[in-house]
Amino acid sequence: MSSQEINGPIPIAHHHDPHEFPECGLSSRSESNNVIPTFLKIWKEKSVQDFKPDPYVATLLNCAMWSFYGLPFVHPDSILVITINGTGFFIELAFVAIFLAFSTWPNRKMIIIFLVVEAIFLAVVAFVTLNFFHTTKARSMIVGILCIIFTISMYLSPLTVMKMVIQTKSVKYMPLCLSVATFFNGIVWVIYALLKFDPYIVIPNGLGTFSALVQLVLYCTYYKTTKWDSDDDQKPHSEVQLSDAV
Repeated sequence: MSSQEINGPIPIAHHHDPHEFPECGLSSRSESNNVIPTFLKIWKEKSVQDFKPDPYVATLLNCAMWSFYGLPFVHPDSILVITINGTGFFIELAFVAIFLAFSTWPNRKMIIIFLVVEAIFLAVVAFVTLNFFHTTKARSMIVGILCIIFTISMYLSPLTVMKMVIQTKSVKYMPLCLSVATFFNGIVWVIYALLKFDPYIVIPNGLGTFSALVQLVLYCTYYKTTKWDSDDDQKPHSEVQLSDAV
């Protein structure tokens, strides 16, 4: 395999200077920081309560996939993408670890199974990409398509909490700060992707922005009917989760 093959031109590869778009990094870090109070509450009460780990497990895989996408032998000159998603990977890993520590055994077992499946999947993707696709153009395409799929899945993970909000007319477990951060994070990444002509970033983040907008509309609609000081005994515990993305 020649160096010319590895570094062949690709139509969406542009120089991604991390100082050129600092807003992307700031918006992504802001989004992660907005879930910290939730995990501090879990840590303090030694219980995950009604929060589900699904979005964090999904985001962990999403960050891992985008980090792989940003590697120089997959999609050259993607320093910003790999830096932000690499950081996000370790943040999400910490969140998942907290869920593992304070979940019941059945939930803990399920999280472990998902993590093992994700690890195997990533290993297979890396092996196939590096051994069967010999140009950065081909590698960017296959990994980029997978990234689109997983980012969309990550952004759709809050669907159960949206359903929950409508059923209970309560936004107690759908933090406003996180929804706002997700919305602006999506907008910033869409602008970045449009300027860099990277469809693999603009498509999922465009859908993510729409998903966050729906959350904000639901928040405005059901804020006044939310009981903040007491839990609603009628809410199904298995359907509550947060939205998160890096």
